[in-house]
Amino acid sequence: MDKNSFAITPPMGWNSYDYYDTTVNEAEVKANADFMAAHLKEYGWEYVVVDIEWYANDAGTMRDRYQYIPFGNIEMDDYARLQPSPERFPSSAGGKGFAPLADYVHSLGLKFGIHIMRGIPRKAAYEKCPVIGAKECADSIADPSSICIWNPDMYGVRSTQDGQAYYDSLLAMYAEWGVDYIKCDDICDSRLYRDEPFLGWEETRMLHRAIAKCGRPIVLSLSPGPAHIERAWEYCRYANMWRITDDFWDEWSLLKAMFARCELWQDHVREGCFPDCDMLPLGKLGKGFGNEWETRFTKEEQKTMMTLWCMFRSPLMIGAELTLLDDWTLSLLTNRDVLSLMGRNCRGTQIVRTEKEAVWKNKDEESGRICVALFNLSEEEANISVSLDALLEEQISGQEQALYELWDQEEIHTVSGRIEANVPLHGVKVFRIG
Repeated sequence: MDKNSFAITPPMGWNSYDYYDTTVNEAEVKANADFMAAHLKEYGWEYVVVDIEWYANDAGTMRDRYQYIPFGNIEMDDYARLQPSPERFPSSAGGKGFAPLADYVHSLGLKFGIHIMRGIPRKAAYEKCPVIGAKECADSIADPSSICIWNPDMYGVRSTQDGQAYYDSLLAMYAEWGVDYIKCDDICDSRLYRDEPFLGWEETRMLHRAIAKCGRPIVLSLSPGPAHIERAWEYCRYANMWRITDDFWDEWSLLKAMFARCELWQDHVREGCFPDCDMLPLGKLGKGFGNEWETRFTKEEQKTMMTLWCMFRSPLMIGAELTLLDDWTLSLLTNRDVLSLMGRNCRGTQIVRTEKEAVWKNKDEESGRICVALFNLSEEEANISVSLDALLEEQISGQEQALYELWDQEEIHTVSGRIEANVPLHGVKVFRIG
């Protein structure tokens, strides 16, 4: 099974983390799925992803002290595999797992995804649980020296035949549930967290092999970041998407820094393989963190974010509570012209980047359509321009071109062979040429 067929274009959907943290429940997932089906599906949004600690019965109950409660009250089957909390996901009771919820999401014409942590539950190692297809039990399969420094739930998995059997059993269960997308955490690697050698590379390969065996096309997303550019070939070989940043939140400094990250990774965007700029922190955020807020991004910054993600062709995952979206934010997420930059035959390239501005080009290799985005990275309104000769393969000096701005839906023309616009502080203008 060719993994590149799982995600021909960048995956688009909703993820529960930015709003619910560890606390999302079945009713809330269904409400967001219903909203997506009614208002977003026709624009290409299709994944509904339940993020971290869906197996924890006590998630969020000690949020003032712990995001992830050490040795908390978790659900696990007899074979070392975590199960949804029946208190939060009632349809999972009786060993049904996520199958009923996945069926519901699929009934809406959408796809279902879950977050997992790299490794095997520490609880399974302590209890010496058997593992389907393995000769040894979980305590021997687990590698206690390979741990996540920010989440206490798991040990790493040894790169052995029995270790592979554990991942095979896990993916077989997910396939039975009807999972279409897995976001695996503590596996993308990040020097942000530590200097010691990272042990997750082989577990990425083990996951890849298990997906190939499970008989179901499952998108594999790797977190957290920043990913290592020198290992780009490895991410692309074994995964569909991988984080190029740490958790991305609604701060201008983080958004501005993303231009350098996208420049670094722009040549590694291809069918089935997508460097990931992380979720879109739009709308209402943070309820599960105990401090609900409206995105701190200005409207111009939100347009800049959406434009860069689409020009670069990053996966798009909405972090907001969908049922609370206002009309303006919904219009941001349903602009067909901007979303068309994500198409199968499109390629994004950064033309200019300085401290004050950036220019991106996006070309549809099939139709020849070219769009250009003028980004104002400075602290005041600015006039930004780029020559047509810098964007087009052929010299067209003296040939003025019609332009269509994708956000404002206005038509203008080039002047003296240049595309030029006054761009608001932290804002963007996106033009289709011709």
